[in-house]
Amino acid sequence: MAGIYVHIPFCRRRCHYCDFYKTTEVTRLSFFKEALVVEAELQSDFLKGERVKTVYFGGGTPSLLGAEDVAFLMGTLRRFFKLDPSAEVSLEVNPDDVDSGVAESWARTGVNRLSIGIQSFRDSHLRLMNRRHTARQAFQAVDYARGAGFTDISIDLIYSIPGMTLPEWENNLDTALSLPVNHISAYHLTYHEGTPFFECLRKGTLTETTEEESLSQFDLLMKKTSEAGFEHYEISNFAKNGAYSRHNCGYWFGEKYLGLGPSAHSYNGLSRQWNLADLDLYLEALKARKLPFDEEVLSEKERLNDYLITRLRTRWGISLAEIRRVYGDEEAGGVLRSALPYLHDGFLEQEGDVLRLTPAGILISDRILLELIRE
Repeated sequence: MAGIYVHIPFCRRRCHYCDFYKTTEVTRLSFFKEALVVEAELQSDFLKGERVKTVYFGGGTPSLLGAEDVAFLMGTLRRFFKLDPSAEVSLEVNPDDVDSGVAESWARTGVNRLSIGIQSFRDSHLRLMNRRHTARQAFQAVDYARGAGFTDISIDLIYSIPGMTLPEWENNLDTALSLPVNHISAYHLTYHEGTPFFECLRKGTLTETTEEESLSQFDLLMKKTSEAGFEHYEISNFAKNGAYSRHNCGYWFGEKYLGLGPSAHSYNGLSRQWNLADLDLYLEALKARKLPFDEEVLSEKERLNDYLITRLRTRWGISLAEIRRVYGDEEAGGVLRSALPYLHDGFLEQEGDVLRLTPAGILISDRILLELIRE
């Protein structure tokens, strides 16, 4: 199984918290599409003929693409790769880009899963984050998606927004859980260097949510989603009736994936590649039929650490048997020895050969990983 990620770097405006590569030069979309065809052709052997089970259009703002654009890109992927007929094809969308007509047209292109970037149902939060949509448009987007026949719908939420109270977060959760969606991604607001929020924090014009408030909001998130029948299957992701993001599960299970577009990452089991995070350099390189990426060949230790970092985040946890099979008894024993204090204190649990985070461990997962990764 393999996946393909397509980074659509265009946004109409920049959200104040986002550090993903993007540009507001939407008029360059046609040049980008031409370059993407060349990149797909040059990378057509990267997956070694493996069947592609997932496609994910991320950004940026992929919902700026019309149905013709999505159909063109899907045709390009089918031309150069073996797309499985039952592939999960996800499209990230902004609520204000969705109406009944465009949702139906996306569905006709082969897109079968929408990820709607709602973030909050309070207009004051949305204005603070410089989001384009309103709370009303968030509700409408879900209705339009359902009306167009989408049954796999995910929504994104953000907690620990500056000034957000626990009752406001509870209202956001209650609202989200009342909607006909089967997946929720909920992210703690992070202040990334180079973003407007980071600068406001540095200047003292914005106050960061306290650790105690963040923990209360996270506890409420786990409680409410569990009561509503959502499974907490990864630190930031919750699914109902097994509706996991198959594409993201591919990342967490170490499956091969190809990234297309500026700043996109790729992995083939032995090395990592990352494209230049610059649209000009990306277009220039592909015009000359050169691939615009840097590459790192992974050592055995780095591959093991990747496994630990990705799998510990999930409900499936770390398999000591798998580590023993691939990397040997010594490495498996080292991981277990490093885990013992956290097992003793209730931050990790062990079931057979599998180590998992407990709810308390999720809150200190970064600290646990620092102890587990191999030097």
